[in-house]
Amino acid sequence: MSDGFLHKYFLNNSHKRLHKWVHYFDIYDRHLERFRGKSPVMLEIGVMGGGSLAMWKEYLGEGSRVIGVDINPECKVHEAPGVEIFIGSQDDPAIINAIFAKYPEIDIVLDDGSHVMKHMIASFGLIYDRMKPNGVYMVEDTHTCYWQEFGGGLRREGSFMEFAKHKIDELNAVHARGALPVAEFTRSTDSLSFYDSVVVFERRRQGQRQAPITQGL
Repeated sequence: MSDGFLHKYFLNNSHKRLHKWVHYFDIYDRHLERFRGKSPVMLEIGVMGGGSLAMWKEYLGEGSRVIGVDINPECKVHEAPGVEIFIGSQDDPAIINAIFAKYPEIDIVLDDGSHVMKHMIASFGLIYDRMKPNGVYMVEDTHTCYWQEFGGGLRREGSFMEFAKHKIDELNAVHARGALPVAEFTRSTDSLSFYDSVVVFERRRQGQRQAPITQGL
């Protein structure tokens, strides 16, 4: 059960700038609570005021490593013990490769970056398959998927929301009778969760399906 740490931290924050929708905190707890106190590595795309990185370091606990990536060089000022910031674009393979070269085992990714559709999709493609097998990939502020200025729009192909909808079929590819190939995403993904403005991918290697029958005499 959550101890409400994130809600309390946010409401009592007098440190770095921290901007979040309040309903996100329940979502964070639901998917990230299991990592607390286990020295995870977390990558957050988008740094801005640095408050989110500081919050994650406190939440995840001693031994955790929090990595930020942002295009603004001034964000380096938010580095601290256990917090490192890479400067570059979230869709740049060179930046993502540099992060994985130093931190090859990333448990958690939170995309709170540009919220531009092509950037969100590119980051997912560069990162997801390289994460730890039981990691979590979370994309927030997905309401921009419906906004044209971010490359989105209702049911618009090329939006991250439509991309994520297609991933539902990939998750179930085993049952598609050959209409859809079983991809690495299928093999490595346990679930997708859709919330107001947040999409969460839970990783876990899929096993052999079993459907035994039990009944009375």
